[in-house]
Amino acid sequence: MNRILLVILGITLASCMQKFEPKETQKRPLAKFEPREGVLLFVGQELEAVGAVEGYTDGYLDHFPRPAGWTSYSNINPGENSFGRIQQGLDGLWETHDWGDNDYNAMLQHNDKDYENMALAIGLQFVNHEEKVADGTHDQFIDSLGVFLKSLGKRPVFLRIAYEFDGDPWNHYDREPTIAAYRRIVDKLRAQGVENTAYVWQSVGFISGQEQLEGWYPGDDYVDWCATSFFNRWKEIEMFEFARKKGKPVFIAEATPTISDYFGKLYGETKETQLSNPEQAEEAWEKWFLPYFKAIEENADVIKAVHYINCHWDSHPMWFENPTFKGIDARLQLSDSISKKWMERTSKPPFILSSDDLYNKLYNNQ
Repeated sequence: MNRILLVILGITLASCMQKFEPKETQKRPLAKFEPREGVLLFVGQELEAVGAVEGYTDGYLDHFPRPAGWTSYSNINPGENSFGRIQQGLDGLWETHDWGDNDYNAMLQHNDKDYENMALAIGLQFVNHEEKVADGTHDQFIDSLGVFLKSLGKRPVFLRIAYEFDGDPWNHYDREPTIAAYRRIVDKLRAQGVENTAYVWQSVGFISGQEQLEGWYPGDDYVDWCATSFFNRWKEIEMFEFARKKGKPVFIAEATPTISDYFGKLYGETKETQLSNPEQAEEAWEKWFLPYFKAIEENADVIKAVHYINCHWDSHPMWFENPTFKGIDARLQLSDSISKKWMERTSKPPFILSSDDLYNKLYNNQ
């Protein structure tokens, strides 16, 4: 009888061990520029937020060790009025432009020695122009984008095409032409011989469920990384599970400390969060930063890159009336307490910072 009980117990334990196998042990092919181990840390998003270039010397790089990468933004929506600026297309790549969210100039950063050994993530939007991108009307901009990407040499680039594609009403992309536009951009850049770029497909996070994500998906051959934003409604993110099903890594491509107010669910409203205010900073740490780090830990099998937006949101016209960001100043350097805790977390594994061999590791991950 005792032997029978021992056999049953052994089978039960083996079954439990198999059932609760940690996610980190699950294997899948590595995507382009996906690190074998760890999480790439990016910081952004405009010149003021990142710093370390002439005229912008109070940003993240002026206070903290260099992360693995930084983020910038551009567009293919010529003729659109964005907070007083008429967009030309590919704004903020070669020259300094401000379309309501402070100054951007990716080439200025690329040419600065303080940005050596860092990857670049570019958010590329084409709201209201998805059909023109899809049908070839805007091919000249895709061709110019290819020239820009190739001019960066070996610097790894993560191109977030139509980022927050499901972000209605602020993006209001039309689904079918957006998918076609995404594919056209990838096809044309590949045909140009662009080799330093991984293609990233980014959801808002809290809007789309599994069925909706599947309906927006451009296809495995067009997506290197899945991505999501991580703001106040982070509990509703479904991209982590979707990425597991597709065998893709996840980039938390936009994240900044936002805490839902009483109307957060209905209208996106968040509580005022000024990291210069000790009480608000501590609340942000408990209600946003710790969940952020916990999500990275609990989804270690798929989350392989994250981005912190070190932004003075409420000083930029684009966000003056935005319910999520109008009361936010997320600059880490404003709080000694947050800065210390952030450094303690991000200076050790799983986080990956800039290093002399970063590019070699990302290119030789296969």
